[in-house]
Amino acid sequence: MAQQKKKAAGKESEAPMKLFYIFYSQERWDNWMNSLQEADFGDDPDSDDLPEGISMLSGFNQDICVAILKIIKLYQNNRFTKEETLEKLQEVGSIVMEQEVPENLADIIQYMQEQLMVLFSSCTMYLEGDYKSTEIKDLIKAGRACGEGEEEAALDIASKIGAHVMNGASCCGRYIKDNMEPTPFNEWLIQIEIISEALTSLKGFDEQAGEDI
Repeated sequence: MAQQKKKAAGKESEAPMKLFYIFYSQERWDNWMNSLQEADFGDDPDSDDLPEGISMLSGFNQDICVAILKIIKLYQNNRFTKEETLEKLQEVGSIVMEQEVPENLADIIQYMQEQLMVLFSSCTMYLEGDYKSTEIKDLIKAGRACGEGEEEAALDIASKIGAHVMNGASCCGRYIKDNMEPTPFNEWLIQIEIISEALTSLKGFDEQAGEDI
């Protein structure tokens, strides 16, 4: 009887552990904001390296991307239901996409948030499953055919590509060129490549109880 009670107590202690998981916190966002406030965004004519601020912004983007994709990985590993996953994505989105930022950072953060739109919409597309009927190469062609004023359609197409990548497809390095036109769709392709790289880094990721992941 005592052993049964011990086992039952063990199960009870394990059950709520997901409640302690913080995928992206306000403190984490604020730390990045403070670092960006202090960063130098000016070009150094004597260096081929990117300005400190631009490199930091890239790291900020990747940090958010990895945090979001950990939620997707846990869904794929049957740790979260679809409803739980959508809820957790919304929690992170409320921090990442809906905040007021310092005036001197407004333009660059808005640019990053526009890039990240495809991350969040790809996650939703993946969870809903509304992406499997079209091949990536056809989606690329359709996305690049979108003109001015068709950003919503371009985002929908890019999100389908992102969902394919979350489902294991390879993309989008071969479609990204140094001289390609800086359209919203092409910017989202670059973000999807960041998603692809982040997923590779999370290949062996699973729940790690008690840690801030």
